[in-house]
Amino acid sequence: MDLSSIYTQLIMEHNRSGHNKRPLSNPDITERGHNPSCGDDITLQLKISDDIIEDASFEGVGCAISQASTSMMIDLIKGKSIGEALKLVETFIGMIKKEITNEEELEILEDSIVLQNISNMPARVKCAVLAWHTLKEALGQN
Repeated sequence: MDLSSIYTQLIMEHNRSGHNKRPLSNPDITERGHNPSCGDDITLQLKISDDIIEDASFEGVGCAISQASTSMMIDLIKGKSIGEALKLVETFIGMIKKEITNEEELEILEDSIVLQNISNMPARVKCAVLAWHTLKEALGQN
């Protein structure tokens, strides 16, 4: 099995699993992200206590890339401080823009690193970054 098929498989698994796609009861923050050019539309919900993201989920519709990217992001941010989550956002966006290419720096992104080559498909970049920009907005870092 080649690397690109492993990446594709991981994206499809996150898209199908739905483990982060659920309503969150009594979220502290709710933020909608929408990409009108393709129809991706998510609502990110966060539970925060003492600067720690205790739980997160999303609802909405979109392509496999936007749904998988959102799910991967949520897996990463659970249990992290707001500062750590924002560092993950900056690293992910830097990776997509090809501003951060150091593999060691990118390791903090865990599964999300599979989206690294999405920058070679300009029409799909907005799909991959929608959740990350939405998280940044939700945490007041617009």
